[in-house]
Amino acid sequence: MDLCVTIKGVSFLLQTGMGILGNTVVLLAYGHIIYTEPKLLPVDMILCHLAFANLLLLLTRCVPQTMTVFGLRDLLNDPGCKVVIYAYRIGRALSVCITCMLSVFQAVTIAPAGPRLSRLKPALPSLVLPTFAGLWLLNMAICIAAPFFSMAPRNGTVPAFTLNLGFCHVDFRDNLSYVINGVAVSGRDFAFVALMVGSSGYILLLLHRHSRQVRGIRRSQSGGAETRAAKTVVTLVVLYVVFFGIDNVIWIYMLTVAKVSPVVADMRVFFSSCYASLSPYFIISSNKKVKAKILCASEQDRPSADTQESNDK
Repeated sequence: MDLCVTIKGVSFLLQTGMGILGNTVVLLAYGHIIYTEPKLLPVDMILCHLAFANLLLLLTRCVPQTMTVFGLRDLLNDPGCKVVIYAYRIGRALSVCITCMLSVFQAVTIAPAGPRLSRLKPALPSLVLPTFAGLWLLNMAICIAAPFFSMAPRNGTVPAFTLNLGFCHVDFRDNLSYVINGVAVSGRDFAFVALMVGSSGYILLLLHRHSRQVRGIRRSQSGGAETRAAKTVVTLVVLYVVFFGIDNVIWIYMLTVAKVSPVVADMRVFFSSCYASLSPYFIISSNKKVKAKILCASEQDRPSADTQESNDK
């Protein structure tokens, strides 16, 4: 196997394995929290859904990509490609939308209470599920064209205006369809990224303006929790914006050429999936509830391991 192919395969394998493990741990931790606690805070509900969206992205994009890099061919037929590509597009779209939702909800949570916010804040928990439903419907509608252009790889050369994903081809057939799809996806992403950057900037402004008040509030448990959650949200937004910028620079380049090099396509896949792989570890390290459940599970395993060792002796 060529050295470059080996490096690319190992990189995708590590990214995919880390991402699936991290997001699965977050989902299991929140599943246990839901089982043991009467209700979740809006931020926890959003983080749980974000982990699910990231896991969907990794399973439908990085797993088949890794298998293709290591030489596996004919993984999917035409219907399989349509389902996988559609699910990947929805997962990727939900990742940006839910990160934006997280930033907006946290900005409203820590904002000073005014005439309008005093009514909105108590209603936040009841707005989470309808917002989830709206984002799913919105992105299912925007991504509906993906199945029509997706197909299993064909023998021979790759036609113009076709994205060669390795395990599937996305054939837009002409330049107009290619550009319209790119503009629609990029326009949605930029709109949500602009909203999340604006709300995160507002969070930073509030924390800066009321730093003395925040220091006083930190003495109480609720204030400290809100401040930690705000910092986690800003960190996730910065992480997303960095990889989003790299991803879209490559995507804009891809829109300007008729035939995209597989190396360029692989680079875009890798950078666009970095957020899904790294974000769960930020959630684990900064969220006390998730961290406590993981530590509790690890401590419960220790006595059983010690008992097994004593029995062996």
